[in-house]
Amino acid sequence: MRPTTDPLARQRVMAAGVARLATLDAQHGGPHLVPICFVLAADTVYSVVDQKPKRSTRLHRLANVEADPRASLLVDYYSEDWTKLWWDRLDCTARIVTDTVTDTAERSAALERLAAKYVQYRDVELSGTVLALDILRWTSWQASS
Repeated sequence: MRPTTDPLARQRVMAAGVARLATLDAQHGGPHLVPICFVLAADTVYSVVDQKPKRSTRLHRLANVEADPRASLLVDYYSEDWTKLWWDRLDCTARIVTDTVTDTAERSAALERLAAKYVQYRDVELSGTVLALDILRWTSWQASS
């Protein structure tokens, strides 16, 4: 099943610089929400644990995904002109792309796409964990056409 056939929705998500990733908190049972950099490739979204300052590279979102792969990604646009508002929610199954023989090509392609989208990723080594979000359902809304 293809999650969306709306080319405008795909274009909006592809062009967006940031999204909010929601995972299920393995410790507390509630939602865990963080902003992420991402890239959309076919019906999968990729993100990497990059070198921005963090307390640890073993992020809460990764532990959450290992415990429960259900996740949602929200991409939105806000303007004081409410006729320009829109959002897209992608309900996904999340997985960690490891550096095994079977995942190496997927990981390399994801990192190349991320570097092509974000200039900040071009001059650094992207060696962190890659998170893949396989889209199950795509829900879109916009204030006007």
